[in-house]
Amino acid sequence: MSFVRACGQSQSSLWLALLPFAALLLLLIAPLARLALSGFTGEASWLGAASSSWSLWTPWQDDYLRWRVLWSLAQAGITCVLVFVLGLPLAWVLARFEFAGRALVLRLLMLPFVVPTLVAALGVLALWGPRGLLSGWLGVNLQDTPWLLLYGNLFFNLCLVVRAGVDALGQINARQVAAARSLGATPWRTFWRIEWPAIAPWLMSSLCLVFLYCFAGFGLALVLGGQRFATVEVEIYTLVAHELQLGQASVLALWMLGLTGGVALLYALLEKRLAAPSRVQPLARRPPQGLAQWLALLGALLVLFAICALPILAIVWRALAAGWSTWVTLLDFEVAAALWNTLRFSSIALLLATLLGVLHALAAQRSVLWRAAAFLPFVVSPVTVAFGLLLLYPDWTASLPLLLAAYAV
Repeated sequence: MSFVRACGQSQSSLWLALLPFAALLLLLIAPLARLALSGFTGEASWLGAASSSWSLWTPWQDDYLRWRVLWSLAQAGITCVLVFVLGLPLAWVLARFEFAGRALVLRLLMLPFVVPTLVAALGVLALWGPRGLLSGWLGVNLQDTPWLLLYGNLFFNLCLVVRAGVDALGQINARQVAAARSLGATPWRTFWRIEWPAIAPWLMSSLCLVFLYCFAGFGLALVLGGQRFATVEVEIYTLVAHELQLGQASVLALWMLGLTGGVALLYALLEKRLAAPSRVQPLARRPPQGLAQWLALLGALLVLFAICALPILAIVWRALAAGWSTWVTLLDFEVAAALWNTLRFSSIALLLATLLGVLHALAAQRSVLWRAAAFLPFVVSPVTVAFGLLLLYPDWTASLPLLLAAYAV
């Protein structure tokens, strides 16, 4: 009887996974496979694009392209270091201190995740651009420097590490900490011997995601990186959209796929080390006591405000100071059409994504493989996927069905 029930569950899981599997196969796996084939064979002239004599090792042999790849790796690595150095103490303060507005602060940490990339980039420019609010006041010019891109990376990714740290610190068993302190361990020693081993896998997995988001990011690098500090993603876009060098772009995209795939594998290995949530007695949060703790809380809130809130407030300030003549542009036909298209595409993609997501979640309850497959769209570069779709479905270029399907997946 149990065998029959198991077979029935396996068949139901198979039927539930059929539609999301077809979507992943046609819109993610097949385009990436086509891209890999194009990269290995150097064949892209069937699209009417310029032929390429590039080999697979050209990005490492050409000085210009090697700089693009190394800078892409460097800015992602620097961002990981910065968010770790800032995020760990911020997470500790938010996890250990109780204060008025703490719940609101934790909710606001989710705000950067829902801000469009280009909007965030405009916020960074409104602060630190040529006529930015802070750059003009401080008399500094960050244009054509890497700091604009790094600040934008911090805006999006600091909150991710802080949230992961807060959640991980909430899993610390208060009894273990109390036992260590009763044996004479200092707070610093208690942290390194008990708290750090428990939270390290959480932080390392979040840093893998930060590296993936920064290395494969496109919008921020396009707007804030400039010509000198553009990343590989921007270079791929330039080769495809402006130079029609699809063979060259496929080689770069293939390297991007390999590098992001390696980091994604590391993330999956770290995820396996994360302990399942268990019922433990967490450390009780206490109000700050003494000047040092109050200064730590105030400093943490100021850092979060400066990095995660100021770009959004700068956009609001610029919009309010723009004047009525600028707001009238919202009534322009082209602007109204763009807004309508955005709402229409987002709504349809939301319905499709909800259907695929529910079916995928039901199937993933019975399959570890399907749970892992859910991360595929997050670890693959959007520009790489878009280029793969262009190679695989040239007749569907600029078609609404392909656009909506790609959004949904």
